[in-house]
Amino acid sequence: MNGCGRWFVGFGVFLILCGIAGYLSNPAGAKTALISGGTFGGLSALWGVLMLKGFAWAKVAAWISTLVLVAAFAWRSIAGWMAYAAGEPKLFAASLITLMLVASLASVAVLARRRV
Repeated sequence: MNGCGRWFVGFGVFLILCGIAGYLSNPAGAKTALISGGTFGGLSALWGVLMLKGFAWAKVAAWISTLVLVAAFAWRSIAGWMAYAAGEPKLFAASLITLMLVASLASVAVLARRRV
């Protein structure tokens, strides 16, 4: 489970950095990027630390929060690319959210292949 724990600490840091990048790209309109990146990044890192300390239930929490992220990022990614296709300046946001979706799917794969 140590590999899974390390992955989730890194995944959490990645989400926090993406939230900061999203906010910095549009400070007036992307405050939620900072809040959601910080919240879910912090939770993911916490799950990772708890997994490293041997708390098996943290993997269940990681599963739940990561599946919520996959659903949210899939929805926001589709919406972002549709807005970009319609001519809105959403290339950076759509790309960033898609990258977060890919990282979340990779996290699901890490959870699926690592036993408690």
